[in-house]
Amino acid sequence: MAGKDPGHVETTTATEARQGERGPSMLALLLASTGLAILILGVIWFVWFRV
Repeated sequence: MAGKDPGHVETTTATEARQGERGPSMLALLLASTGLAILILGVIWFVWFRV
């Protein structure tokens, strides 16, 4: 992240650099995308096979 000093470089370890951000927002994104995928596949299945 850019700081106030343009010449400042923040060093991190390799493990810190590879870590992703986890939290409620990521869980909400995962649940919303999975639910949307299930909904879309359900609509396609219902329209295609007319059950």
